[in-house]
Amino acid sequence: MAHIVKILDLLSLTHDVKQFKVEKPEGYSFIPGQATEVAINKEGWKQEKRPFTFTSLPEDDHLEFVIKSYRDHDGVTNHLDGVIPGDELIIDDSWGAIQYKGKGVFIAGGAGVTPFIAILKDLKSKGELVGNKLFFANKTRKDVILESYFHEILGEDFVSILDKEKLDGHEHGRIDMEFLKKHLVDFSQEFYVCGPPPMIESVSTNLKQLGANPDGITFEE
Repeated sequence: MAHIVKILDLLSLTHDVKQFKVEKPEGYSFIPGQATEVAINKEGWKQEKRPFTFTSLPEDDHLEFVIKSYRDHDGVTNHLDGVIPGDELIIDDSWGAIQYKGKGVFIAGGAGVTPFIAILKDLKSKGELVGNKLFFANKTRKDVILESYFHEILGEDFVSILDKEKLDGHEHGRIDMEFLKKHLVDFSQEFYVCGPPPMIESVSTNLKQLGANPDGITFEE
């Protein structure tokens, strides 16, 4: 079922990522980690639906999305970059993507961190965050979404790794075999992986080789 919702507020998080706060339809529900199809309610764009993950909590009185704009082509995210409060979006019902199955390690690449935002917020609100880790890979520091928030809620259990920059407080390189061995001892826990397909594939392969249970690795299909 499609719902038309107004944009209430916009906030820039990085140079190409914005947080969208929108109206929540009455009775609308989702589970942290889930997504929905979103389109812009303007001529020529109503049929152009794209999946985005909720970054708000189910009990919030509004819905929230964190969306990266790809400005190099004339697509939906580029047009979303130009909307203003008062403009409307069309959203469908929620559907499953990544759901929390127990304590573990969240491994994200770039905008792939979005399903984890709601899950980690939800765990924090329930007082169940301890024992979970987040490894977050980006190109440069300016690409790191919600860096200070993750430091604040996870402390030492948040590790940022940058591929194209060497900076204090960030690891350098990629989330590869060496990185996983350095930061993890227990491979029997749950793993949640989200990011570009090549990254998901290489990380999942490395985890399995290090002894992770294939059923314990959750990623977006």
